[in-house]
Amino acid sequence: MSGAEDNGCGKGAGAAHKIVLLGSAAALMVVVSGAIVGSASAQTIPLQQSAPQTIAFNIPAQDLGGALNAFADRAGLRLLFPSNLVAGLRSAGLAGSLTRNQALTRLLAGSGLTYRFTSANTVTIADSAAASAGAAPAGAISLDTIDVQGASSSDPGKTEGTGSYTPSVTASSTRLQLTPRETPQSISIITRQQIDDFKLLTVNDVMTQTPGISTVTYENERVEYYARGFAIRNFQDDGMPGFYASGYPAGQSLSDMAMYDRVEVLKGANGLMTGTGDPGATVNLIRKKPTSVFQGHTTLTGGSWDTYRGELDLSGPFNKEGTVRGRFVATHQDRGSYMNYFKNRSSLVYGVLEADLTPDTLFTVGAHYQYNIPKGTSFGGIPLFDSNGDFNQMPRSFNPGARWSSWEQYVYSAFTTLEHHFDNDWRVKLQLKRQVNGYDTRLGSASDGNPNPLDGSGVSIWTGAFLGQTQLDVAEAYATGPVHLFGRKHDLVLGGIISKRHWRNSISSADPAYDPTVPNFYDWNGNIPQPAWVLDGVGNEVMRNRAAYATFRFNAHDKLKLIAGTRILRYEWMQRPYWDPSVEERSNRSVVVPYFGAIFDINEHLSIYGSHTGIFQPQYERTEQGITLPPQEGVSNEVGLKSAFFNGRLNSSAAYFEIQQNNYPVPTGGLAPDGNPAYQAVDGVVTKGFELEISGQLSPQWQIQTGFTHKISRRDSIKVSTLTPENQFTLYTTYKLDGALDGLTVGGGARWQDITWSDQVWNGVIGADVTSTAPSYWVADLMANYKFNENLSATFNVRNLFDKKYYSIYNWYSSYTWGAPRSFLLSMTYKF
Repeated sequence: MSGAEDNGCGKGAGAAHKIVLLGSAAALMVVVSGAIVGSASAQTIPLQQSAPQTIAFNIPAQDLGGALNAFADRAGLRLLFPSNLVAGLRSAGLAGSLTRNQALTRLLAGSGLTYRFTSANTVTIADSAAASAGAAPAGAISLDTIDVQGASSSDPGKTEGTGSYTPSVTASSTRLQLTPRETPQSISIITRQQIDDFKLLTVNDVMTQTPGISTVTYENERVEYYARGFAIRNFQDDGMPGFYASGYPAGQSLSDMAMYDRVEVLKGANGLMTGTGDPGATVNLIRKKPTSVFQGHTTLTGGSWDTYRGELDLSGPFNKEGTVRGRFVATHQDRGSYMNYFKNRSSLVYGVLEADLTPDTLFTVGAHYQYNIPKGTSFGGIPLFDSNGDFNQMPRSFNPGARWSSWEQYVYSAFTTLEHHFDNDWRVKLQLKRQVNGYDTRLGSASDGNPNPLDGSGVSIWTGAFLGQTQLDVAEAYATGPVHLFGRKHDLVLGGIISKRHWRNSISSADPAYDPTVPNFYDWNGNIPQPAWVLDGVGNEVMRNRAAYATFRFNAHDKLKLIAGTRILRYEWMQRPYWDPSVEERSNRSVVVPYFGAIFDINEHLSIYGSHTGIFQPQYERTEQGITLPPQEGVSNEVGLKSAFFNGRLNSSAAYFEIQQNNYPVPTGGLAPDGNPAYQAVDGVVTKGFELEISGQLSPQWQIQTGFTHKISRRDSIKVSTLTPENQFTLYTTYKLDGALDGLTVGGGARWQDITWSDQVWNGVIGADVTSTAPSYWVADLMANYKFNENLSATFNVRNLFDKKYYSIYNWYSSYTWGAPRSFLLSMTYKF
């Protein structure tokens, strides 16, 4: 791209790509060889032949499943047992220095269960009576085995191998490890099992199935996510801050899910943990961690529109003691599309290493790299109106993008953590992260104008070329542990964080001699010459945050928990716009963000809760003069009910929320200097609504996640945020069959959203804004999985089963985008 490379993004990114690829290749060799050595060592040194070693255990009284999980973590063992085996059973806990055999014997005492070592680091747990009988009775249900591995304590809420649609704990809201019932905010979690069942390959796939999340599609590469009527900008990795700018996407929505264990979506503001709390939600992507025993799988996938994908995931110890562990994940995908000549090629490599420096000190280091190279990218959707002012009905396969048009995206990151556990149950953690997101675009799209139905005239090409990169550096340290006051144990978190985000962006336009006219829109096939590019300018934006935070969970009564917290934030921002880099805008603020929460247990299963948090969210929307809007500020209040059944394997919630917002961005109808829609900041926007959700296990064979959301946003009695639905519903579920169909799992899902509309859609025919509405719609999906044996399985997915035709509108481009037609995916997975 002529001139646009002067900002230095391209060369640095290319060199870094090579370094990451070389490092990932080396990591693959180390992980594979280490895992094989570790696995071989485990097989050749039986437990009975090694000298018994004692381990210090301190497992509190709890349900037996949780106690076994804590034991596996501490002992470095892999436990295998059917998912319904420990249902309703309790453990008195365990304390003292014991061998692994002694500890497991005490944990299982009185439960009616027994165990046996099937290898040096693998233990099978079974019912004593069934084990004595030898075989299962005729007609018994064959359930998937729960695979509880002695993975690192860095992820107590791991969902991989649990078979569940709900997690055990989450720390997204307060840094405290709390169950969903104990968290005083609405939270939706897509677990590894649901990701695998419905083949959710990207973050965008996950967001589509998440209750309460809606999307506004710009075109085939850009999408904005909304919750409670507000755009979601906070995207985290393992709780470390990130950022998503939908206008200039750089890999976030396309992030490959192969490297993640689950996605936690915390509804409402999360200013306590992020400082810059989105009013709608925070998305926390939790990476997969190494396992203490060797495991691995490879998956091959093929599907509609010439989609092909390969995936490799290897994990295990590097030594026989299991104190050094690694994991490597790699994918490659060639994806076609229902849109003519659009395709995308992407690859991911991810590696992570854990080392127990001492029995109580864990060191983690990792990195990942992903790139996406599309062709046939559109820049804006299909023109919404024809020259008569009527809806411009085009086939779903129609692609307004030029064949050469492309929005390349990449992301690479490196991270490290150091965590130490003290004997008094306190732990401290230091975590560092550098992440680079970038894009390189050359865009052309027949999206400007209103085609004449008679001869196809009246349309021209939108063009633009952007080269940009965002570097984010984060350092955080915190300590958490118990505090004993008034004869009761409470919890305290103290922490601090610093971050710097630097965005560089160059913009180029087509040479003035280039003719953008489309002779006949209805004959468009994307074959049009690419223009020469002329650099318009290079812009820079730097944002710095420094913050200290504290959270105290006061155990006022066995039934009542109170949470109070605050975050003191120093925010600094600087910008030099590309259209006039000599001008420097600056802003800085010191802000105190409060958080209050309370939960009261009504009975064994049901709790009532309430929470209040402040909102402070910097914005990137600009005025028509190019001035960035001031940060959004306000408060978020929420009250509701939460319940947990079957020892937390089924969770439900009902929440009412009210959000009061100032500096809310409202479109002006004009354009900012960079060509994007212009906004003005207004005060007094109030959003009210409620959310209902159920997730987890209805029975040992039946998993479900379902939710309904209602919201209305108003300012002075006038509705705003109408591009997102006021009502939406999701339901996804699976059921494991038995008897003659043993090994078969069937499932399906559906999502519905209400109408969406905008009264600021430009109609070029009449030269004025009009109201345009996208109808409500249902989309249904199906899945089936068959396990041929313990190693080999196949999954078949159907999306949009009834081939529903639906679309979304984007008012500022006066365009619309069709949703995907019916499609199929077939995957084969082999587990090592």
